[in-house]
Amino acid sequence: MPYVKAIFCFLIAAALAPAADLRVGIIGTDTSHVPAFAKLLNGDAAAADHIAGARVVAAYKGGSKDIEESASRVDQFAEEIRTKYGVEIVPDIATLLSKVDVVLLSSVDGRVHLEQARPVIAAHKPLFIDKPLASTLDDALEIGRLAKAAGVPWFSSSSLRFGAIGTAMKLPNLTGATTWGPGPFEAHHQLELAWYAIHPVELLYTIMGTGCESVTRIAGKDADVIVGRWKDGRIGTVNAVRPYSDYGAVAFRGRESVESHPKAGAATDYRPLVTEIVKFFQTGKAPVPNEETLEIFAFMDAAQRSKEQGGKAIALRSVQ
Repeated sequence: MPYVKAIFCFLIAAALAPAADLRVGIIGTDTSHVPAFAKLLNGDAAAADHIAGARVVAAYKGGSKDIEESASRVDQFAEEIRTKYGVEIVPDIATLLSKVDVVLLSSVDGRVHLEQARPVIAAHKPLFIDKPLASTLDDALEIGRLAKAAGVPWFSSSSLRFGAIGTAMKLPNLTGATTWGPGPFEAHHQLELAWYAIHPVELLYTIMGTGCESVTRIAGKDADVIVGRWKDGRIGTVNAVRPYSDYGAVAFRGRESVESHPKAGAATDYRPLVTEIVKFFQTGKAPVPNEETLEIFAFMDAAQRSKEQGGKAIALRSVQ
């Protein structure tokens, strides 16, 4: 009986014990998101912004020599998370996958995301892919196909979806919306809008939801205006400003309009996004449907083709 009682007590204690933190691996240390995310997960547990439940334990630097924003920062950010937050820097993705439960694919270069995602999916590790999901619609669709075939949960999102604007603008009975934000280009990305204008595009989808059927893009020197027509007749517009601007949105409900234009920095708070990432890693349930993320890329793909055809209205390619 004492033996049985001891086993029973052990099982009760194990059940009541707090779950161990998920071990997070990072692929790509060439974006400022990396130290920002590591601070939220690995920083002072008593800090108001600390997020419990996951910890970054390893990172693979990656990097792209032909993109200045990557090459000039990849080593700097790797060293920062190593020295400040105790993250082990590993030589390759295979080594990383042997040490972690889940993966943040944060490489700033969307062109490498498909190849970097392949081994993660093959290892059946839940995966968050930072913006942009890919540099082309075809690559985005292939990531979705591979993950679905392997039964691997994934999602991708701009931080704006869960920030001050996205939260404030989730309103019923909308007839349309306009968003704005930075829209600089990067020469190596085939979908020009995917590099940075993904933020106001994602914000438009946060407000409008899926169902866009055609896109018209008016390309200017200092800004592009992208107009989407939804199947139910609603109109959504994105203003992508170059080189940089703040963020904002206006939603329309008949004669009424609602604007969200927070102070600088409030729109890009990373904590709400990282909170959603940790919940996703814990549950396997994506807070953004994969189909919506892929339609966002179909939207940007149609916008690219519209520009190439002189502003012609272009139907979205199917993402089914």
